[in-house]
Amino acid sequence: MTSASSPSPSPSPLPAPREVRLRLADPTRDGRTARRIDGAWWPRSDDLAEELTGLLGVLPRAWGRISSVLVHGDTWPDCPAQMVVAGQTVHVGHNDSPSAPHTVCLVAPGRGRYDLLVVPPATAEAEAGRLMERAVTQDA
Repeated sequence: MTSASSPSPSPSPLPAPREVRLRLADPTRDGRTARRIDGAWWPRSDDLAEELTGLLGVLPRAWGRISSVLVHGDTWPDCPAQMVVAGQTVHVGHNDSPSAPHTVCLVAPGRGRYDLLVVPPATAEAEAGRLMERAVTQDA
């Protein structure tokens, strides 16, 4: 499993992010993946505001600035409608599709949509590693 460290703290009303547990699928030549899932994220807690700050801080520059995030309402019932991350407003909405309870959708205007599998925080390390690996290596 690959971990990414967050850049130095930015002016934000949220606490400094911790190490982010994130695996991304290999991009194609145009920077996109040919898969339904672009990666896997294993947050450390159910505190979406804290966890999302860390996640957005370590995404590839090629993905552009994320302006909107869609999370599943059952997984993240207490999410803010918007947050400020690195001085930029990010809109947060609910996607209550029963087919995607463990995903987060990140939207970057002019760049596209990125979908990440969300491994529940309480998942055992070995199982989380397997889930994350499977998410980034399965075929389109």
